[in-house]
Amino acid sequence: MAQDTAQQAPAAPAHALLPLILPALAVGVGASLLLVGVSAAAEQLQHVLWRNLPDALGVGRYSVLWMLVMLTATGIAVGLVVWKVPGHAGPDPATTGLNAPVLPPAVLPGLVLATALMLAGGPSLGPENPIIAVNVALAFWLGRRLLPRMPRGLWPALAEAATIGALFGTPVAAALVISEALAGRQLRGALWDNVFGPLVAAAAGALTTTLVAHPSFDLHLPALDRPGWGDLLAALVVASVAAALGMVAVLAFPYVHGAFGRLRHPMLAIPAGGLVLGLLAAVGGHLTLFKGLDEIGELAADPEGWSAGEFATLTVVKLAALLVAASCGFRGGRIFPAVFVGVALGLCAHALVDAVHPAVGVTAGVLGMLLAVTRQGWVSLFTAAVLASSPAILALLCIASLPAWLLVTGRPQMQLREDGTPVR
Repeated sequence: MAQDTAQQAPAAPAHALLPLILPALAVGVGASLLLVGVSAAAEQLQHVLWRNLPDALGVGRYSVLWMLVMLTATGIAVGLVVWKVPGHAGPDPATTGLNAPVLPPAVLPGLVLATALMLAGGPSLGPENPIIAVNVALAFWLGRRLLPRMPRGLWPALAEAATIGALFGTPVAAALVISEALAGRQLRGALWDNVFGPLVAAAAGALTTTLVAHPSFDLHLPALDRPGWGDLLAALVVASVAAALGMVAVLAFPYVHGAFGRLRHPMLAIPAGGLVLGLLAAVGGHLTLFKGLDEIGELAADPEGWSAGEFATLTVVKLAALLVAASCGFRGGRIFPAVFVGVALGLCAHALVDAVHPAVGVTAGVLGMLLAVTRQGWVSLFTAAVLASSPAILALLCIASLPAWLLVTGRPQMQLREDGTPVR
């Protein structure tokens, strides 16, 4: 052990880390403000499209007709951006994940516009992937010009961490993503030396978002004080079922993507996707629209308010909507809609078996679904845990993650290569 320790690279001295603080703070604040700004603009447009306009026309806000019209129109608007705006709103979103490439600056306005239109129009995607890509590109191009002596790889790492911290309102999420990314790399120095700058950026991004937007993921579910054997069994079963259901969507992903790809033009594929999303919303109702964060609060506020069949319908429709939106060309991420699917599935389990505690069902459902969709173990655990303010549930989730992970590891991910083959 002493010999192994002696062979490790020495820890970085403090004076080597101090120059990272100001750039990391600047990137963190900037990344958060961009996320908050795009989200706020999209929310205002959403109010116009889904409240003011249908009220002025005398049409029901979430009538079947209006959902069909709005989602198809959103597909047309995003399709126009992808077709005509310089840069075509970035690469095919089915090929991107949280680790974003450095895009040319000319791509960014179209990507921001396509993301805002998507968020306002109702497709089942979140802002995470495109906002991370925009922040990475801005941090890289500005950083290289203002501080050219800094390492090139520093700026993407700072921007990714800052955006993840801003998205979740805490740097813990970014720390978990970073530690998972570093697990397979040869590190120079101690782990905390390597994550020092990104953690500063994540903390700055999280604090800025907290001060400006006051985000909260707590669903105010009934607390689980003393988990028992029945709770452990429920967590194991629900997480495994959620992971298996998520893998159905993952395995279908390249086929659905290929079907839309055969339309060969964004003005055909994306509006067609919008029309399909409108038809799905007609089945699932308005709760299956949008990224899903506000909607999970409505579900969790009254776990007894829907039947098991209604929760099952919400689960299947939202998962199908996520699959379609991610396949047809809408710019967005897959984490937040997957959270909605997991919440609905967990509440369905509670409705089927009253002994399944709502907090156990919801957190285990989110855990299994995120493991399948993201293949990010730490983020899945963290996101599931913060939905319920019950520390006792964390041990259940850690155990429940093990069989769920066995179901998903080594299998295709919900991300494609440029040739259309799935990433493993």
